[in-house]
This record gives sequence, structure tokens and C-alpha cells, in this order.
Amino acid sequence: MIEGTPMIGSVPVEPGLTNGRNGRNKEGNERLVGFNTENGEVNEGLVRFDIVFYVRTKDGLSQIIINCEAQQKKPLQYSILNRAGFYVSRLISSQKGRDFEKSNFNDILPVYSIWLLMNMEDNSLTHVHLTQDKLLGSYEPDGNMNMFNVILIGLSKELKEPEEEQELHRLLGVLFSAELDAEEKLGIMEREFEIPVEDEIRRDIDNMCNLSEGIWEAALLEGKAEGEAKALANMILQMRQKGFTPKEIANILDKEEAEVEAVLSGKEIVSV
Repeated sequence: MIEGTPMIGSVPVEPGLTNGRNGRNKEGNERLVGFNTENGEVNEGLVRFDIVFYVRTKDGLSQIIINCEAQQKKPLQYSILNRAGFYVSRLISSQKGRDFEKSNFNDILPVYSIWLLMNMEDNSLTHVHLTQDKLLGSYEPDGNMNMFNVILIGLSKELKEPEEEQELHRLLGVLFSAELDAEEKLGIMEREFEIPVEDEIRRDIDNMCNLSEGIWEAALLEGKAEGEAKALANMILQMRQKGFTPKEIANILDKEEAEVEAVLSGKEIVSV
């Protein structure tokens, strides 16, 4: 059901930048269309959505926009629901000039922002969406109540045993488990979920299991001679040269994106 290629770590969250490349509308007039990947801020790295993509619904006629985000630990400087609400609002407002024009607000596409929250005390699933409270009279406003959606998927620190009502959490827990190696994950995917383990999936799982561990071990080995902080900074620079974005580097090394940006700009060495 996914349309086009998902945009990974390239779409700015900041107002005015989310829909910033030129195109043409159905009448042939120039308009803003698509998701911008070119803009930058002076002296400060942009915040970007992790993943954004369009999905065609089962009726074959309607579209929705899905945003997926991952959090390895609960942030201390803000509430996760506040950030998720901001992301949904940006993806709604940025549709003007891209998915609808002028005052055609009925063409706004529903947005789902799905947040994967790891290392929680227990598995959880929460859907935050619009509701109506009738305070006076019987007026029924028309419009799309399905426009604003936040899905919070909490994954327990410990991998839970299989349960029929928690299949989604079981699969995600297996994929992101630090205790299982690649072969164990692939075996569970085949055995419990009947997912064919093709070469592409095997490569992706191998990368998930090995990349973070290998980078960290290399940094520590080099750190014996040069110091762990300097080794980690060198690893950040090497990953950037290989094409990883600052956000991807921060996620892999479990660091703040600001720390990675500081290393890349030559201002400081990231702390370990």
C-alpha cells in the first residue's frame, strides 16, 4: 500500500521547509510539492522526521500520510506526546500547496505519527486522536475527525513471551532485541510470524545486529590508545563520510543529535 519511496531522515520538521521543492499542479501552474530535502539552518542542524511516506488505503481511492519515529529512551527535556502532536500538526499544515490548494481544506490527508518507545517498563499501545464533546445543542459539524492521529507503541525492556493479543509487540521486540543475534531473530520471524526470510531481509537484520555493536567495539578498541571520547568522535566522522546522516549516527550510537553535530562541525569531542 506504500506509494513511492519512503523518505528517511531527509524531511525537515521546521515550518516552511517541509514542503519546499517546486512542481506543478493539475492545471500546470507552479506550486510547492513534495518533501524538501535541501534546506539547512545556519549554526544549527535541522530536526528531521525519521520516516515519512504516503499510503493508499484499501479502497484504492484515498491516501494517508504516515510518519514513523523511534525513541530509545524517554526524553528528559520534553514530553513525548507534545513532540508527537507538533509533528502531526506540521504534516497537516505542510499539505497546503502540496496536497491541497487555496481553501480546499476537504482535501487534507489524514496523518498518522507512529512512535516506537523502547525500554519501557511494560508493553503498551495508545491511540491519541480527535474527539467531539457536545456542550450545547444537537449541531453535528461535518469534517474529517480522522485527520489527527498519534500512535504510541511502548516496548518492554525485556522481551515478552508470545501472546496472541500482543503479536505486534512480540515482533518489534524481537527485531530490536539486544539479546538475540541475527539468526535467532530470523528464526522467530519464520517460525512465529511466517515471514519469508529472503536475502534482503537477512541483510537488513544482519545490519541491525552488527552495525551498532561493531561501531562501538571499534571505538573502544581505538580508545585504549587514544581515549574513548576521541575514538568515538573519529567513528562519527567515518560514519558521516560513509553517507550516514547526523540523526542516523545519533540513533545508532545512542547520542543526542546535537552532540553529533558538534563533532561534525569540529567544535567538541562527544562524551562517552
